[in-house]
Amino acid sequence: MPPRSLSVKITAGQCRNLKGVSVPSTLKIGPFAVDPPVVLAPMAGITNVAFRQLCRQYGAGLYVCEMITARALVERDPMTMHMITFDEGESPRSMQLYGVDPKNVGEATKMIVDENLADHMDMNFGCPVPKVTRKGGGAALPYKRELFRQIVRSAVRNAGDMPVTVKFRIGIDDEHLTYLDAGRIAADEGAQAVALHARTASQRYSGKADWTAIARLKEAVTTVPVLGNGDIFSAQDALDMVAETGCDGVVVGRGCLGRPWLFRDLQAAFRGEPVPEGPTLGEVAEVLRTHARLLAAHDGEHKGLRDLRKHMAWYWHGFPVGGDTRRAFAMVSSLQELDDLIGTLDGDVPFPANAEGPRGRQGSSAKVVLPEGWLDDPEDATVPSGADVMHSGG
Repeated sequence: MPPRSLSVKITAGQCRNLKGVSVPSTLKIGPFAVDPPVVLAPMAGITNVAFRQLCRQYGAGLYVCEMITARALVERDPMTMHMITFDEGESPRSMQLYGVDPKNVGEATKMIVDENLADHMDMNFGCPVPKVTRKGGGAALPYKRELFRQIVRSAVRNAGDMPVTVKFRIGIDDEHLTYLDAGRIAADEGAQAVALHARTASQRYSGKADWTAIARLKEAVTTVPVLGNGDIFSAQDALDMVAETGCDGVVVGRGCLGRPWLFRDLQAAFRGEPVPEGPTLGEVAEVLRTHARLLAAHDGEHKGLRDLRKHMAWYWHGFPVGGDTRRAFAMVSSLQELDDLIGTLDGDVPFPANAEGPRGRQGSSAKVVLPEGWLDDPEDATVPSGADVMHSGG
């Protein structure tokens, strides 16, 4: 159950009725029912076991760990092995795998199955960061249709009964769109679902997601569920995406940063129930305190509290928390220090209207860094030299 602080104060008069929509029936990914049809997107440095536990408490249907590289997993890199920690209550255990070499992806998938490391595997073909795309990985890879096919095939064949899903972007840029081919290939090779972040790699996280691309993908891929991702910052956004695109479920990334109770709202919306009002400042502080304790349990107090610092601005987004106090929270180093700072807040401050809307990184569009000659032949299945990296997490 969610922390009491976000449930005991909600009354019928504090709920929001959203525009109705015919919502999808229960989403199934392989043998797993995903109810509500909402997936926590894997986010580097964010979706560790602590944050996933928090989101699961609020009702995320499926919660994916941060990106793991195939080579690092096969070579049992210590950091990577720590990153694939799952809470005993996580079911299904969902891991996102990154790879550019079909051989490494196949070996990593076989290891996951043989050692029972996860129950579901998602494949990353959406990362737009230069250190990934310059090696032909992430959002750059679907342009190479045959290499993309071989990677998905290698994963599915080695996965046995474990379902494999594939996440990708619209394309490299507006001149090199890849999503329709990627969706068809993934489904043909046995992926159990596909998810589209409706931006190009060159957009990164800027501008608006093009939901019409999700609708076109849904029309093109009819044999497996199609999930939509991009600009879901509220429960109404999710309902609107389903209504406008016909997608079978939604993937939520930046919208839940500093706001894991978004999954509570989404659960209510997809069930046709009133959506609770946002939490007070005191209730948000309790969520932050829970997050801190989960991180400390996973990484130790010192490292866990350092990791929490990046979340502070997201939690206080829109609230009247002064600059000095915000800076103090951003430098917190112990649970006691966190408790002392929380004690200085006015817990009765209501959830502000300007706390809704976009959050997290946005940045601006940029030219995608690619391997030399990458765009010359989309059917070339050659693996770029030094493509698979050892560093997990994006």
